[in-house]
Amino acid sequence: MPSRFSAALALGLAVLSTTVAAQRVYPDRPVTMVVPVPPGGILDTVARMVVPSMGQTLGQPVIVDNRAGAGGNIAASAVARAAPDGYTLLVGYSMFHVGNPSMYSNLTWDPLRDFVPVGMLVVSPHVVAVHPSLPVKNLRELVDYAKANPGKLNYATSGTGSVPHVGMELFKQLNHVDIVHVPYKGAGPAMQDVIAGNVQMTVATPPSVMSFVQGGKVRALAVAARQRLPQMPDVPTSAESGFPGFELEAWVALFAPKGTPPAAIAKLTEAAKLALETPQVRKSAEVAGVEIRYMPPAELDAVVRKDIQYWSKVIRTANIRAD
Repeated sequence: MPSRFSAALALGLAVLSTTVAAQRVYPDRPVTMVVPVPPGGILDTVARMVVPSMGQTLGQPVIVDNRAGAGGNIAASAVARAAPDGYTLLVGYSMFHVGNPSMYSNLTWDPLRDFVPVGMLVVSPHVVAVHPSLPVKNLRELVDYAKANPGKLNYATSGTGSVPHVGMELFKQLNHVDIVHVPYKGAGPAMQDVIAGNVQMTVATPPSVMSFVQGGKVRALAVAARQRLPQMPDVPTSAESGFPGFELEAWVALFAPKGTPPAAIAKLTEAAKLALETPQVRKSAEVAGVEIRYMPPAELDAVVRKDIQYWSKVIRTANIRAD
């Protein structure tokens, strides 16, 4: 008799536990947003822009966790292995998310197999800039100069496999020019060597280059984006310069581990969307030099798949290896 009672009690407790769990409202604890770079970069800036508003919408704190290293692979691997419960997100950056599978051997994560999209947040345009001593005033003159001086031009970037690196390799492929890559550990050192005249040109985000353009230390030739930058209205786009195929807008987006419940994804997506609509976030985006471009999961998924195909071809053609 006691054994029957114990069994019935255990069954009742199990049912009760299941019922209570089912009645939990997501989220009931803090959400962690894993950023694959150290504090201070564009990804970190964007993450910290949206977390206060997202936390208010979700009713729980959203915590930024910086896990830098290995070109974003440490962060991506950690999130790919995390429980798919909606409490761990990855702040994805276009080139590492879609380009790393082509640049690294033996990755422990895959952008399509291991993640589901939550939403795109912003895009970061890039500026082509040269040292003032270089006798070119626009992209056409740059291409003509490069063709007349093959292998004599060089360009600085924030590192091998970075958006500027792969983007400039695309530019070289489109225009059949030979410009030598000089990688640095970060945009700051790269820009300093361009200013010093040790390297003739660079491709960089607006915050990295804007003050130096305004101070006359470098000359901006074009913005590789869909439209001109409000902060640099006199600098034409690449399309306006006669190079419509050269766009370099790096996106920042949120992803969750594969298997995360659709209901949790829906709440996270809505929280991100509402955050991007707030005046404070819009102002912060303008200061950071990024453009708010919200995109829901289905559209982001299509962009990821398209970008993987497009950029993997550029990477293979340029033989870019980051490991």
